[in-house]
Amino acid sequence: MSPEPQPPSGPPKPGTTGGFAMMATSALSTQFGAAVGSLAFSTMGPVAVVAARQLVAAVVLSALARPRFWRYTRSQWGPLVLLALFFAGMNTTLYAAVDRVGLGTAVTLEFLGPLGVALAASRRLRDGLCAALALGGVVLLARPGPSSDLLGLGFGLLAGLCWAGYILTNRTVGRRVAGIQGAAVSTALSACVMVPLGVVIVLHVQPPWEAYVFAVVSGLLSSAVPYALDLMVLRRIPPLIFGLGMSLHPFFAALVGAAFLGQVLPVLGWVGIGLVISANALTLRGAPR
Repeated sequence: MSPEPQPPSGPPKPGTTGGFAMMATSALSTQFGAAVGSLAFSTMGPVAVVAARQLVAAVVLSALARPRFWRYTRSQWGPLVLLALFFAGMNTTLYAAVDRVGLGTAVTLEFLGPLGVALAASRRLRDGLCAALALGGVVLLARPGPSSDLLGLGFGLLAGLCWAGYILTNRTVGRRVAGIQGAAVSTALSACVMVPLGVVIVLHVQPPWEAYVFAVVSGLLSSAVPYALDLMVLRRIPPLIFGLGMSLHPFFAALVGAAFLGQVLPVLGWVGIGLVISANALTLRGAPR
């Protein structure tokens, strides 16, 4: 997943319809990028693909933010390092899940992270119903049993846990680091960890040239394009609508997985995704403004 830009303060500006269209484009770009990256899994592996994606994201965000590393204090570096660890873990475990259980299932499981953060912030009966809906959706989607890929499902849930940690840590970074510099620095730090691992893997397996193309395209489509679109859309729509638009990710992941990768979900799988999306929509619609 790409870093979530901070919503601007003040009243929302007009253009909700166009903003929602850009959100749909962002979600589709993110999931199509993940699908393209998965084409390199067989020769390069998920870790090397994530390394390439982190490198692309670090270059793009650093060019936008131009962070001044030497001016940060110890109180700023702590959450920045933690944010980088969550960012690297989130993408690595997601791609590992995609490799084992498919794009639609992996992204839906990861989506439980931000949904869980929203549900944990409230004690309303309505949110208890939303949690039950999400849990029922996961059961229908994953259909756990003796033949299930429990490791792949575990990777998806771990990706969701990392996404939740990313959101909570990002709040602290947003208070201590100006603008989008926090996202740029954390992405650069995560790239410093992932790129050496990717280089070791690449030198060992020596993948074909097209694997590098898949990895770089994945970085552009899953990081650079959606981040630029999200920055523009947050100037046009309120944060509530942005949160609802995030629900498009599991749907588009399942759609792209079926159309592009041949990962066709059964009817119960689609019902499960619908329940998770509905839980997110109900949670956000009932949240305080």
